[in-house]
Amino acid sequence: MPQLTDQGAIDQAAIDQAEIDKAEIGQAEIDQTAVEQTPADQAGTDQAGTDQAGTERAGTWMTPEEYGASRAAVWTAAVVLVTDTDGRILVQSVDYRADRLLPGGAVDAGEAPSAAAARELREELGIDGRYPRGLAVDWIPADTPGFAPAMRFPGEILHVYDGGTWTAERIAAVRLPDQEILGIHFAEPADLPALMDAGDARRALSALRARINGSGTALLEDGRPTAPTALDRLGVLRTRRTPQHGTWHPGPVPAQLPVRDHCGWLFGPDGRVLLLIARATGTAHLPPPRAGSTTGAVALGYRRVGEGAHARTAARLTGLPPATDPSYARLLATPEQVRELSDWGPAGAQELAAVHTARARLSLPVPTRTPPTELPEDGVRW
Repeated sequence: MPQLTDQGAIDQAAIDQAEIDKAEIGQAEIDQTAVEQTPADQAGTDQAGTDQAGTERAGTWMTPEEYGASRAAVWTAAVVLVTDTDGRILVQSVDYRADRLLPGGAVDAGEAPSAAAARELREELGIDGRYPRGLAVDWIPADTPGFAPAMRFPGEILHVYDGGTWTAERIAAVRLPDQEILGIHFAEPADLPALMDAGDARRALSALRARINGSGTALLEDGRPTAPTALDRLGVLRTRRTPQHGTWHPGPVPAQLPVRDHCGWLFGPDGRVLLLIARATGTAHLPPPRAGSTTGAVALGYRRVGEGAHARTAARLTGLPPATDPSYARLLATPEQVRELSDWGPAGAQELAAVHTARARLSLPVPTRTPPTELPEDGVRW
């Protein structure tokens, strides 16, 4: 016997089929329109100008040739920042200008910037290496002074790569070419403005601070960071560091040896230490041992210079009072960052090892390198 079906259901099925047919016809029309469009039509549907067929289009449509011509062209270069074990920066003298330069040069057509950096050091200093870590990328404006009008300088994107710290043996391996490079030497960071073009010096110092910060590549505009850190804002390393190249001795200072100064390695809960930066000069200093409330203080050792001693105490900070001297900023930094901002000579490595031994005894973690943190002026308690 035939199955009985409700007439309303039949009518609704007819309506549904009509809607499906209508949708399929509409989709076919859309698909046909897409087929008839050229790639240029599809790229410029919402843009302006005249297409290849001469048809006026609304919006900002351009031909590929017009779009290519509208893009700005700039030069590209790569340099490498190298330091010695005392934290001085390698600069080179060249035969085509009076001021000093970081090693490096122009990026060739089709060449990656890091490959250009390696090629330039090989050509200029005879040193083979790879420099994958970028310290800074600088935008240099087209109106920068010093470029001859005939050059038609369009501006430049300059990459600064980290060449690391070179030992005396690696420096001795440098071989200069017969022309272009007249010599190299290692300069105190604060001396760069006197040795280099102003923009080059700003860029080199910004790149060095980025290396000390350890937070990745800094973006610069004419040598100035677009997102300055505490080290940038305080202008660290703009003043010559005071050399403290005495020998390191663990333990208390002998009674017969006069103490010239007494500083503290004062640890925060994350293993970083308190550091003072003079706002007027950007110089870095360890604080006095009683800069805050502490626990677990021990005589770490002393640095002997001549007939005097620079004593060091290690302790755990439990709090800092409100700042009483506005001429200093108070920061937390890793022990390595403190050393890199100082000029301690070969004994610096021995002192740093003693600092980490004391940190471990205080049951504090190995600190992660991050940009030094400026502490609030109203104090802090842990």
